[in-house]
Amino acid sequence: MHPYAYEEGSISGRPGGAPTIAYQLSLPEGAKAAVLLLHGYGEHGGRYRRVIARWARKNIATAIPDLRGHGWSAGARGHCDRFSDYHEDVDDVLAVFRERVAALPLFGFGHSFGGLITATYVLGHPGAFRGVVLSSPYFGLALQVPKAKLLAGRIASRLVPGLALPSGLEGKDVTHDETLARLYDTDPLVNKDATARWFTESSAAQRDLLARAAQIRLPIVVFQAGADKVASPAAARAVFDRMGSTDKRFDERPGLYHEILNEPDVGDALADEMADWMLARL
Repeated sequence: MHPYAYEEGSISGRPGGAPTIAYQLSLPEGAKAAVLLLHGYGEHGGRYRRVIARWARKNIATAIPDLRGHGWSAGARGHCDRFSDYHEDVDDVLAVFRERVAALPLFGFGHSFGGLITATYVLGHPGAFRGVVLSSPYFGLALQVPKAKLLAGRIASRLVPGLALPSGLEGKDVTHDETLARLYDTDPLVNKDATARWFTESSAAQRDLLARAAQIRLPIVVFQAGADKVASPAAARAVFDRMGSTDKRFDERPGLYHEILNEPDVGDALADEMADWMLARL
């Protein structure tokens, strides 16, 4: 294992009631690049310890926040008042990270829901990252939601925004690795519910991203699970095709489930490939 400094910390909430955000930092000596890693919906940064260790071996420093309402961070589980609340979390963690990595080239990485946050953050902060890596981004649901359920969700978002409903996600839906699937199901920090307001805010962010994707012009690579049961590969491709980047690649991996970095036999190699992609753009 490559030696690297590892830190855990938290950022006190902003004035006005913003929750405290927990984060992890990996700081390898002689780092050549830095990356902000945003986890998927319902999970937390602790599930990426293996990834940040591999990236440390490639001399890449990493910051991973637990998004509000996730993991060790404060906030109602599976809820946001506004989608832009997540962008504020990114701002706060980047401010801390920049103090530690100074002027190192900074990349963004987002898995699933973290991919949606990363891509929409780029729209408002086009110079924030040197490049972006996305893993099975949540740009649309893999399964079609009945219109009646969508209508009920929109009504609940206005009247009972904190109404929580089961997401239906299980470990067997995100990885072929049976051990990791069981850990997903039993991890007390993995949230299994989503609120009505979270769903409508996320859906609005997806529509806005699709409409404005041409404004994204930085280097970007999308690693998409071909057998994704959670996020729609077609939706990811539609956004990707509209992006204005000249340096862009859509890499669909047939047969892989949603959490490609947790897929047996290929997860570690994919983490290394992502690191090499970033390092090639220094």
